[in-house]
Formats: sequence, structure tokens, C-alpha cells
Amino acid sequence: MTEFVEPASAGTGDVCLPERLNRPRLRRSLAAEYLELRWGITVAVQTLAKWACTGGGPEYQRLNRTPLYSPAALDAWAIKKLGKPVMNTSQEES
Repeated sequence: MTEFVEPASAGTGDVCLPERLNRPRLRRSLAAEYLELRWGITVAVQTLAKWACTGGGPEYQRLNRTPLYSPAALDAWAIKKLGKPVMNTSQEES
């Protein structure tokens, strides 16, 4: 009989991300995947590119012409966009 091994995130609420997402900086396609897996926020790569021009997206840095997103910046943006948890609609702020 095989022994059951709990994933690293079991009981902590953390998400076990694939190895390719455990980097200090992520390209746009990986940043979009990170937001989907970590926060459940679906954002198209093209939308991240548009927000880089118009504003409203997560902070990023450039290496030559390549935009790079840090997981911390993606987390901060997601938390800001999600807002605070509420128990019912009367708690929602206008």
C-alpha cells in the first residue's frame, strides 16, 4: 500500500505553482498564467500589453524590450483589484 503524501500547500491555503512560475520575474504569458492559477483572475496576454500602454495593470520592469512582472507586483495588483471580502451585498462599498 502506498503512503499518502500531502502537497506542500495542504492545509495552508497556499497554491502549489508549477516550477516555471517560481521565478523572480515572469514574461507576460507566464504572468497571465500566474494570475489565473494563484488568484483565479483570467487576464489575456493582450490585455496585459494594453494595460502596459494605458495603465491599470500590474507594475512591470523592462529588460531591453521585454516586460517582466514580479510575482509580488502581480499579487499586490490582484489584491487591490479583488477588494475586501464581504458577507452580503449591504457590506459592499459604492
